[in-house]
Amino acid sequence: MNVQIVSFHCVLKNKLGKVISSTYNRDVLTSLNGAEDQLQALSKGLTNIRKGEKRQIAVRAEEAYGYYDTSKVLEISRDSLVGGRKLRLGESVIFAREGHKAEKFRVTKLSPDQITLDGNHPLAGQDLIFEIEALEVREATPEEIRESLPDVEDGMTLH
Repeated sequence: MNVQIVSFHCVLKNKLGKVISSTYNRDVLTSLNGAEDQLQALSKGLTNIRKGEKRQIAVRAEEAYGYYDTSKVLEISRDSLVGGRKLRLGESVIFAREGHKAEKFRVTKLSPDQITLDGNHPLAGQDLIFEIEALEVREATPEEIRESLPDVEDGMTLH
Protein backbone atom coordinates (compact mmCIF):
# COMPACT_ATOMS: atom_id res chain seq x y z
CA MET A 1 0.00 0.00 0.00
CA ASN A 2 1.63 3.26 -1.14
CA VAL A 3 -0.08 5.88 0.99
CA GLN A 4 1.42 9.35 1.14
CA ILE A 5 1.05 12.50 3.18
CA VAL A 6 0.96 15.47 0.79
CA SER A 7 0.96 19.23 1.36
CA PHE A 8 -0.11 21.12 -1.73
CA HIS A 9 -1.35 24.35 -3.22
CA CYS A 10 -4.70 23.95 -4.96
CA VAL A 11 -6.56 26.20 -7.35
CA LEU A 12 -10.14 24.96 -7.68
CA LYS A 13 -12.01 25.79 -10.88
CA ASN A 14 -15.33 24.86 -12.41
CA LYS A 15 -15.37 23.14 -15.80
CA LEU A 16 -15.58 26.53 -17.55
CA GLY A 17 -12.30 27.56 -15.93
CA LYS A 18 -13.71 30.05 -13.42
CA VAL A 19 -11.63 30.09 -10.22
CA ILE A 20 -13.72 29.07 -7.21
CA SER A 21 -10.98 29.10 -4.59
CA SER A 22 -7.28 28.85 -3.96
CA THR A 23 -6.04 27.03 -0.87
CA TYR A 24 -3.00 25.55 0.81
CA ASN A 25 -3.69 22.03 2.08
CA ARG A 26 -1.35 20.59 4.66
CA ASP A 27 -0.72 16.93 5.47
CA VAL A 28 -3.44 15.30 3.37
CA LEU A 29 -3.49 11.50 3.37
CA THR A 30 -3.75 10.10 -0.17
CA SER A 31 -6.15 7.37 -1.17
CA LEU A 32 -6.73 4.23 0.86
CA ASN A 33 -8.49 1.47 -1.02
CA GLY A 34 -12.02 1.12 0.31
CA ALA A 35 -12.07 4.49 2.07
CA GLU A 36 -15.42 6.23 1.78
CA ASP A 37 -14.43 9.89 1.84
CA GLN A 38 -15.95 12.72 -0.13
CA LEU A 39 -13.64 13.68 -2.98
CA GLN A 40 -12.14 10.19 -3.15
CA ALA A 41 -11.40 10.91 -6.84
CA LEU A 42 -9.17 13.84 -5.80
CA SER A 43 -7.37 11.67 -3.27
CA LYS A 44 -6.79 9.00 -5.92
CA GLY A 45 -5.55 11.68 -8.30
CA LEU A 46 -2.86 12.60 -5.77
CA THR A 47 -1.54 9.03 -5.63
CA ASN A 48 2.22 8.74 -6.24
CA ILE A 49 2.66 12.49 -6.71
CA ARG A 50 6.18 13.84 -6.27
CA LYS A 51 7.35 17.03 -4.59
CA GLY A 52 7.24 19.91 -7.09
CA GLU A 53 4.94 18.03 -9.46
CA LYS A 54 1.91 19.83 -10.89
CA ARG A 55 -1.27 17.97 -11.79
CA GLN A 56 -4.68 18.85 -13.07
CA ILE A 57 -7.32 16.53 -11.62
CA ALA A 58 -10.82 16.63 -13.10
CA VAL A 59 -13.59 15.37 -10.82
CA ARG A 60 -17.15 14.85 -12.08
CA ALA A 61 -19.99 16.19 -9.93
CA GLU A 62 -21.09 12.73 -8.79
CA GLU A 63 -17.55 12.03 -7.53
CA ALA A 64 -17.17 15.44 -5.90
CA TYR A 65 -20.13 16.72 -3.89
CA GLY A 66 -22.85 14.83 -5.73
CA TYR A 67 -25.65 16.08 -7.90
CA TYR A 68 -27.85 18.94 -6.75
CA ASP A 69 -30.82 17.39 -4.92
CA THR A 70 -33.98 19.52 -4.80
CA SER A 71 -35.34 17.35 -1.98
CA LYS A 72 -32.66 18.92 0.24
CA VAL A 73 -34.18 22.39 -0.24
CA LEU A 74 -36.76 23.25 2.42
CA GLU A 75 -39.09 26.16 2.91
CA ILE A 76 -40.04 26.42 6.54
CA SER A 77 -41.86 28.93 8.66
CA ARG A 78 -39.59 31.42 10.35
CA ASP A 79 -41.17 30.49 13.70
CA SER A 80 -40.01 26.87 13.45
CA LEU A 81 -36.33 27.81 13.35
CA VAL A 82 -35.49 31.29 14.51
CA GLY A 83 -36.42 31.28 18.18
CA GLY A 84 -35.81 35.03 18.37
CA ARG A 85 -32.48 34.73 16.54
CA LYS A 86 -31.61 36.95 13.59
CA LEU A 87 -30.49 34.85 10.62
CA ARG A 88 -28.36 35.95 7.67
CA LEU A 89 -28.17 34.70 4.09
CA GLY A 90 -25.45 32.09 3.71
CA GLU A 91 -25.43 31.23 7.41
CA SER A 92 -25.24 27.56 8.37
CA VAL A 93 -27.87 26.12 10.67
CA ILE A 94 -28.62 22.68 12.09
CA PHE A 95 -32.20 21.57 11.50
CA ALA A 96 -34.03 18.25 11.93
CA ARG A 97 -36.72 17.54 9.35
CA GLU A 98 -39.58 15.36 10.44
CA GLY A 99 -38.45 11.74 10.31
CA HIS A 100 -34.78 12.69 9.74
CA LYS A 101 -31.79 13.26 11.99
CA ALA A 102 -30.44 16.80 12.39
CA GLU A 103 -28.59 18.02 9.31
CA LYS A 104 -26.58 21.06 8.31
CA PHE A 105 -28.34 23.54 6.00
CA ARG A 106 -27.45 26.89 4.48
CA VAL A 107 -29.91 29.80 4.62
CA THR A 108 -30.54 30.77 0.98
CA LYS A 109 -33.63 32.97 1.19
CA LEU A 110 -35.31 35.02 3.91
CA SER A 111 -38.77 36.53 3.92
CA PRO A 112 -40.85 37.90 6.80
CA ASP A 113 -42.64 34.56 7.28
CA GLN A 114 -40.49 31.94 5.54
CA ILE A 115 -36.90 30.73 5.45
CA THR A 116 -35.42 28.66 2.63
CA LEU A 117 -32.76 26.16 3.69
CA ASP A 118 -30.49 24.24 1.33
CA GLY A 119 -28.82 21.02 2.50
CA ASN A 120 -26.74 20.62 -0.66
CA HIS A 121 -23.03 21.36 -0.58
CA PRO A 122 -22.45 24.76 -2.28
CA LEU A 123 -20.51 22.95 -5.04
CA ALA A 124 -23.08 20.17 -5.56
CA GLY A 125 -23.84 19.54 -9.21
CA GLN A 126 -20.58 21.00 -10.46
CA ASP A 127 -17.79 19.25 -12.30
CA LEU A 128 -14.55 20.49 -10.75
CA ILE A 129 -10.94 20.89 -11.80
CA PHE A 130 -8.24 20.84 -9.13
CA GLU A 131 -4.93 22.36 -10.20
CA ILE A 132 -2.42 20.92 -7.76
CA GLU A 133 1.20 21.74 -6.99
CA ALA A 134 2.78 19.32 -4.53
CA LEU A 135 4.90 21.23 -2.02
CA GLU A 136 5.84 18.40 0.37
CA VAL A 137 5.40 14.64 -0.04
CA ARG A 138 6.32 11.74 2.23
CA GLU A 139 5.25 8.19 2.88
CA ALA A 140 2.54 7.84 5.54
CA THR A 141 3.52 5.97 8.68
CA PRO A 142 1.58 2.83 9.67
CA GLU A 143 0.22 4.82 12.64
CA GLU A 144 -1.13 7.59 10.37
CA ILE A 145 -2.77 5.00 8.14
CA ARG A 146 -4.24 3.15 11.11
CA GLU A 147 -5.65 6.40 12.57
CA SER A 148 -7.39 7.21 9.27
CA LEU A 149 -9.23 3.89 9.12
CA PRO A 150 -12.61 3.90 10.90
CA ASP A 151 -12.87 0.21 11.84
CA VAL A 152 -9.37 -1.17 12.27
CA GLU A 153 -9.45 -4.26 14.46
CA ASP A 154 -6.85 -4.81 17.16
CA GLY A 155 -3.97 -6.94 15.96
CA MET A 156 -4.24 -5.86 12.32
CA THR A 157 -0.84 -5.34 10.72
CA LEU A 158 -0.36 -2.75 8.00
CA HIS A 159 2.54 -3.03 5.56
